[in-house]
Amino acid sequence: MVDSPELVHEQDHLRRSRARLAAMRRRTESLEVQAGDAVSAAYLAGALWQRMVALEDDPEVPLFFGRLDYADDAASGTRAERLYVGRRHVTDDVGDPMVIDWRAPVSRAFYRAGPDDPMGVRLRRRFGFSHGEVSAFEDEHLLGGGGDDPDLGAGGEILRGEIERPRTGPMRDIVATIQPEQDAIVRADLATSVCVQGAPGTGKTAVGLHRAAFLLYAFGDQLSRQGVLVVGPNDSFLRYIGDVLPALGEIGPRQATVESLLDHTAVRTVEDADVAMVKASAVLAEVLRRAVWAHLVPQVETLVVPRGSRRWRVPAHDVEDEVAALRERGVRWEAGRRMLAQRLAHRVLVAMEDSGDSPDDRVQDAVARSRPVRAYVDAWWPRLRAETVVHRLLTDPAFLADVADGLLDADEQALLLSRGVGRSPRSARWSVHDAALVDEVSDLLDRTPSQGHVVVDEAQDLSPMMLRAVARRSTTGSLTVLGDLAQATTPWASRDWGSALAHLGKPDAVVEELTRGFRVPADVIAYAARLLPSIAPDLAPPTSVRETAGALDVRRVDLDRALVPAVLALADQPGTVGVIVPDDRAHDVLAALRPGLPDVAVLGDDDDDDRRVEVVPATLAKGLEFDHVLLVEPAAVVSAEPDTTTGLRRLYVCLTRAVTSLVVLHEQDLPAALDA
Repeated sequence: MVDSPELVHEQDHLRRSRARLAAMRRRTESLEVQAGDAVSAAYLAGALWQRMVALEDDPEVPLFFGRLDYADDAASGTRAERLYVGRRHVTDDVGDPMVIDWRAPVSRAFYRAGPDDPMGVRLRRRFGFSHGEVSAFEDEHLLGGGGDDPDLGAGGEILRGEIERPRTGPMRDIVATIQPEQDAIVRADLATSVCVQGAPGTGKTAVGLHRAAFLLYAFGDQLSRQGVLVVGPNDSFLRYIGDVLPALGEIGPRQATVESLLDHTAVRTVEDADVAMVKASAVLAEVLRRAVWAHLVPQVETLVVPRGSRRWRVPAHDVEDEVAALRERGVRWEAGRRMLAQRLAHRVLVAMEDSGDSPDDRVQDAVARSRPVRAYVDAWWPRLRAETVVHRLLTDPAFLADVADGLLDADEQALLLSRGVGRSPRSARWSVHDAALVDEVSDLLDRTPSQGHVVVDEAQDLSPMMLRAVARRSTTGSLTVLGDLAQATTPWASRDWGSALAHLGKPDAVVEELTRGFRVPADVIAYAARLLPSIAPDLAPPTSVRETAGALDVRRVDLDRALVPAVLALADQPGTVGVIVPDDRAHDVLAALRPGLPDVAVLGDDDDDDRRVEVVPATLAKGLEFDHVLLVEPAAVVSAEPDTTTGLRRLYVCLTRAVTSLVVLHEQDLPAALDA
């Protein structure tokens, strides 16, 4: 079949654009770093390296995916303009754009324009690709008519095909398929914190990552100094999303789990839920504040500072006044220590001046650094380590009773003391909740550096103390909070976004709800939504734009006989397969599958992200998606959790990981809420 002249033209534009991108990269590589000092040279070299990475071209990934043809503007006399929208900004040899970055303001019309508001666009073209080459295109005439797809809004079969394309490997970017309601979130201003309540398959994770990429483009100078942080629920999730920002040309953002974020201590144990619930409570923030300031040790002796032939004295009651003044200012512990030394030195300086001396600021600094002043400050306001304060709180009943008076009852205090963390802070067996307490104290001692923007995914599962830890990383920046209250599966999870945002320090954040799903088939999302009245009755039921035939198959079977053939049947189809099982069955299922699928593995056992078939423990499924999901024994997934509601939420997560098809195999009765 001979390609049409129009398609040949588009293929030629792609080839020329790729050639220009390669030339831009070669030019960047040829630049020499010349600077006045080593620090400046290193900074420039790093900037050039980042620029070269941003100009890398993957021949399997389309360089552009859309085109905008603007109409003539008779009023202004301007002629029609044609713009190609893609992942990079590419210019020709005289500087005219060949491809416009999707984040540029002019690209907004590609995502927002429609018949009701064409935004000056006469025609929007979407491209289909095969192995990185233009293979098809589809036009929408926005001025003068051109029917929109009633489900997907702007777009048609190419857009639908891109959304439904089988998935292999890590998560892809969605720049070619961003919908208007998603684009509004992506392009929200840096000063605005946004909370996205997103049902499964609505693209909330992708929206959050694309917002980070947009902000790095629009506010690059500011964020290159302040930094961008992405917080995910576990390492498997971070590996899954790890290629999205680099594919968009952004390699700077740091990615972390909550556990790695709280890196003051090594997490070595998991504690019982009742203990964790006490440590997770925001009340512990005040308990810890009291615990830190309980370490002040008022002195009765006068401070004596020898200077030359004289001895200068500061009475203890004057020191007490200075300490009280510093506490009223709300200073952190270490800052207070430094300031107290300067204030005591200033008192000495004033005494010198009153005696007729003429000391200057250098004398004050010298007095502040003198051994008597330093020793006196250490006695009154000692140095502290965060781990030591928390260890004392969890092992000293009298100390805990004193600082927790009126905040924790006797039973709660007993729970805090029930699990011995160890004989010393150095040998302590800390949990992730202990790490959050240590992080809180660390910030009371010395300010935690803030990022320019933080994206936190699966935020509904974080405890109040974990949310406070995230808040400390965004005190001078903004947040993108992503989650789904219906997927809250921890005992300490948020039940509403208002309280979560308050713990995050952004009570005025804009809350956006995404209910229109693009990835999960309609039959699958409707089946999972049977659980919503039991787990999240206040949330609007999600909908799906997809009507994939035969996407749902629920069977009561003999698992010993039916499991392996069912998995092998899914493995014969294109795309990835996730076999989601109760955690305690993961390795038994792996052993059963290995003879027929030698490369299968349990998710999390290694870092290989290229397997087509994985056994997925139910507790690790959150945030992931697979083309085909086989869910084993829903009732066992529910019963593995501490209560039925949490178990049903876990089941809701597992049911909504499928992009193309879901097979549910069970021997036990299905949970009543699902079997309704």
